[in-house]
Amino acid sequence: MGEVNVRGRVLSAAVGAGTLAVALAACSLSPQPTVARLPPAAGASAAPTVNVPAPSVVPAAPSSVPSATDDAGSTDDAGTTDDDAVTCADGAPTSISGSEQTVRVTGSCAQLSVSGSAMTVDATTAQIGTLAIAGDRVRVDAASITALSVQGNDGVITSAGAIERVDLSGDRTQVTAAGAISSVAIRGQNNGVRAGGGIGDSTIEGRDNQVG
Repeated sequence: MGEVNVRGRVLSAAVGAGTLAVALAACSLSPQPTVARLPPAAGASAAPTVNVPAPSVVPAAPSSVPSATDDAGSTDDAGTTDDDAVTCADGAPTSISGSEQTVRVTGSCAQLSVSGSAMTVDATTAQIGTLAIAGDRVRVDAASITALSVQGNDGVITSAGAIERVDLSGDRTQVTAAGAISSVAIRGQNNGVRAGGGIGDSTIEGRDNQVG
C-alpha cells in the first residue's frame, strides 16, 4: 500500500512538470508585441540649429564729385581778358570781341572795333577816331569819338566831346554826346540821339526814333 502512494506521487509530480513545460512553451511561441519608437516631440527636443548667413558688406563705390574750378578768362582779339586794359599804340586800329566782358581802353585809337554781346568798354581816357560796333547790348564810354557806326540793338554810347557823324542800324540804341553832332543817320526803331551842342543834318528811317 505504501509503494502505491509513492508511485502516485511520482506520477503526479511528472504530470505537473509536463504541464509546466507545455505552459512555458506556449508562452515562448506566442507573438511578442512590437514597440514603435516615435521621434521625440518638437517641444521635448532641443531647438534645431539654423545656419543664418552672415550679412555681406559691399563697400559703395566712391562717388565722383567734381571739384569746383574757376573758369578760365576769355580772351578778346587784342589778347586781353576781363578787366584788362587795351592800349592803342601809335594810333593803330584795335579790335575787341567777346561776350559779357568789361575792357578798359587807353591811348589814341585811329579805329576801335567792338563786336560781341553784352560788352562794356571803358574808354573814358581814350581818344577814338572811328568807333565801329557790331553786336547787341554793347556799352562804350569814351573821352572823344570822331565817327560812330552801330549795327545792333540795345547799345549805349556816350562821348565827353563832340561827334562828327553817327550812323545807327538797329533798335533801341542810345547815343549821347556832350558836344555837338554834325550829322545823324538812323535805320531802325526806338533809337535816341542827343547832343548837348545840337544836331546838324539828320536822316531817319523807322519809327519812334528821337533826335534832339
